[in-house]
This record gives sequence, C-alpha cells and structure tokens, in this order.
Amino acid sequence: MAAAAGNVKGVQLSQAFVKTAAGWLLGLMLAAAGAIVCINLVSSSVASPQQPVKEYLEALQKGEGEQALGLLRAKVPSANAAMLDGTALQTAASKMADVKVGNPEARGNNRMAVPVDYTLDGSRLHTEFLMERTGTQWLFFGKWAFVPTTLPTIDVTVVNSSEATLNGVPVNMPNGRNTFAVFFPGKYEASLNGTYFEAPAASALVTTRDGGLAPLNLQTRSTKALNEAVAGKVREFLDTCAAQATEQQRLQPDCPFYHASNARVVDGTIKWEITDYPKITIEPFGGKWVVAPLNGKAKLTAREIDLFTGFGKDLNVEHDFSFTTQLDTSKDTVTVTPLLTF
Repeated sequence: MAAAAGNVKGVQLSQAFVKTAAGWLLGLMLAAAGAIVCINLVSSSVASPQQPVKEYLEALQKGEGEQALGLLRAKVPSANAAMLDGTALQTAASKMADVKVGNPEARGNNRMAVPVDYTLDGSRLHTEFLMERTGTQWLFFGKWAFVPTTLPTIDVTVVNSSEATLNGVPVNMPNGRNTFAVFFPGKYEASLNGTYFEAPAASALVTTRDGGLAPLNLQTRSTKALNEAVAGKVREFLDTCAAQATEQQRLQPDCPFYHASNARVVDGTIKWEITDYPKITIEPFGGKWVVAPLNGKAKLTAREIDLFTGFGKDLNVEHDFSFTTQLDTSKDTVTVTPLLTF
C-alpha cells in the first residue's frame, strides 16, 4: 500500500512538472512572437528608410523650414531664402494631396530610393528620395537618412518693377529679377498686385532636387485704376484746353488741335469741343512706363466771312489731333504731362 501511494504521488509530481514546463514554453513562445512583431513594427516605422521621408513631408506642410532642412541634409544655395520657412513654405506644400510613400528600392552602396506619389495642384506626380544607411540604432536596426543634396532654385523676373509676390509673400526684385531657393516637392506662384501695375500669376511645380525650371516671367501691365486715372487727367487737360480756346476765341490755341483758314472769323462765334477722347494704352519702354500716342477728334463751330466775296457762312469742322505725354507714378499719385510741339 505504501509503495502504491508513493507511485501515485510521483505521477502527480511529474504531471505538475510537465504543466509547468509547458506553461514556461508557451510563455517563451509568446514572448518571442511579441518580440518578432515588435521588431517588425520598429523596422517598418522608426528604423525604415520611409520614416525620414514622412517626417520631411510633414515638416513641409507645417511650414517648418529648419526641421525640413535638417532632415533633407541639404545645403542652401546662394539665393534668396524667403521661400524656406513659414507661410511661403506652407503654401508651397498646401496643394499636396493623396500622398503615398512606397516601398524602398535598393540602389546599391547601402542606399535605397523611396518613391512618393502624390497630387500637386491637380496633377498626379512622382518624386524619389535617395536614402543612405548611416549606422545602426538599438544594436541591430538600420539608421537611414537623406543623401546630402543642394536645394533647387527658381528664377523670377518682372517687367518694370522692383517687387512682386511669391507664394503670398512680398519679395524684393532688384532690377526686376531674383533667384529663390526652394524645397521640393511644392508649388511656387508669383504675381504682382499693385495699385497701378499688376501681372497675372505664373507658377511652377518643383518635384526634384535637380531644378532646371524655366523662369517665372511676370508680364506686368497697367491696372484698370491706372488707366482710368490717366484717362481722367487726359480728359481734364483736353476739356480745359477747349474751354480756354473758346474763351480766348482762338483758332490756333496752345492745344493739340487747331484750325487754319484764310477767312475772317467773326469774333465771339468760335467754339471748340472734344468729340472723341483718346483711348489709353500704357506700355513698358526702356525700363519706364509710357502712354502710347493719344489720338482724338475736336470740333470747331464759328461764323466766318470770305475775304474776297464778303459773304458769311457757318463753319462746322472736325479735326483729328494727336499728341504724346510723359507719365510719372508714385505710390499714391499719377502725373500726366502733355508734350506739345508747335
């Protein structure tokens, strides 16, 4: 009996040991599986070549230029830096949508290309970022960073202006041109929106570090406000001239219009009026703005006496006239000076 009881007790201990061992084995297997999952998660996020690219794109959309520049490991070329931070940078990346960071592709020499597909201002585009392995972290995870590069640039020109707007930011344009360092990918839009002069927007999509973009050329033109201001001053000059010629009873006043006759005009009957005012066209010329030659019509009515017959008749004639002006503009004023030759 005692021997049988001992055997039963031994069997119970063996079963307990097996259960304990099985529990430990299951725990080790679960821990190993968890470690593998953890390694895969870390490898596909923090330690992946895609992660710096995602952080870089996020910095662009937040307008954090310093962060983006550090991640990209890029040199800033000798160019205007107005587009590299804040509103200008955020605006450049604001049109990006549907961004998809693809799987890395081997390029040799511990380098990987990370493809990024996205929509920029309605166009479906593609950019590749070249990454390199720079070491390890946490003993065995790869550490990745952008291959150092230099930022691309865009050239902007504007006719007859020393300023413009680029991505919503006022920028200086010495002698009508400037070069700007930019991040990529992004959209850069230049325009001129002044009181008297304007230029339709011109834009460029920068998708690579290679640059090579055509210049953004702003074709400046006079605004409706300037055309109306010049037209008003021209009308005022002509109306005043016609009124003075009538008051002074002159056939050949100091005006763009005149009348030549061999007849004697009855004093008090001379009357001048403008029947067709000039159309205003303002154009760039020689680094300045000029008003194109002004053409109009003036009507003269009077009573004249033929010197040979002594008979009188009513005079009603319309004369074409033309003259030029000098245009001067400041921030708040427009000056139009008629240039008359006699």
